[in-house]
Amino acid sequence: MHSGSRENHWGLGRTAEGVLRIVNAINSPWLQITSDTGNFLENQYEQLEMMAPKTFLIQAKTYFGGGKWYTLEIDYKRVAEIFRKVDYRGYVSIEFEGNEDPLTAVPKSLELIREAFDKGNLQTV
Repeated sequence: MHSGSRENHWGLGRTAEGVLRIVNAINSPWLQITSDTGNFLENQYEQLEMMAPKTFLIQAKTYFGGGKWYTLEIDYKRVAEIFRKVDYRGYVSIEFEGNEDPLTAVPKSLELIREAFDKGNLQTV
């Protein structure tokens, strides 16, 4: 059981290097990484690859109807393959940040993520 997680999100967590610097400096099995697919605005796949081995939770961001703040094109089959390579067996949560009605966008998001991660042992919640 993990008690803490560092997400790639602004400040020191703006880059994979920053997140790993924190996690490696603390060097505790109780601190792992939440990999948010929508928080890297450049080199997103390379940065996710760097964090994948220490990832405890994948947060899959979707933007149906255009993003509230920005929109990223995310290739979820490529993301799933990154985590499959490190034998990730944790959960994939969905974070919807689009402008479409959540009643239609969330089911679409779930379908998109399930389709991409279906080959492996990953669980979507």
